[in-house]
Parts: sequence; structure tokens; C-alpha cells
Amino acid sequence: MGQSRLQLHELLTSLTPNVYFQPPANVQMNYPCIVYKRDSADTQFAGNKPYIYVKRYMVTVIDRDPDSEIPDKVAALPQCLFNRNYPANGLHHDVFNLYF
Repeated sequence: MGQSRLQLHELLTSLTPNVYFQPPANVQMNYPCIVYKRDSADTQFAGNKPYIYVKRYMVTVIDRDPDSEIPDKVAALPQCLFNRNYPANGLHHDVFNLYF
């Protein structure tokens, strides 16, 4: 069984103090930050029944610094895969898929 979302939030907060879970559009974010949301899950079966179920989160590091160390810290987390990088509105976004 996977760990709780609150444990993930604590872990991400240890990487940068500004962490947001599914922030609404009207939230003023402080940068650098991490924004994350649950986007999928992986289920493995044994005997036609769910045996292992792990939630997947889309974790986005947003920073003005293109050479920020925060994405490297996120990439070093267990079961974390880099997805893509893109610039938008003068900010650099690094997107990861994290099973937790």
C-alpha cells in the first residue's frame, strides 16, 4: 500500500517551503515552488485480485532560475520519472511522475 498524500506533502516541503496541492486558479503562488496533483495509479494483480496499488502524482517544479537544484532533488526521489521541461511566462517548469 502506498504512503499518504500528507507524507508526500511533508517530503516535498523538505525540498522547498512553497508546496501546493491542486491549487485553485486564484491562489497567488510564491516561487520557487512545487505544484502536485494525483493523476493516475498503478495496480498489480495476483489471483485476479488487486495485490499492489500505488498512486501516481504529477509533480511540477516551477522556478525563475533555469539552473535550479530543486528539480534534481525531486528527480532523486524513489520511483520518480522525469516527464518534460517547458518555459512559460518567464518561469521554468520541470514535470515529474512520482509513484508514492
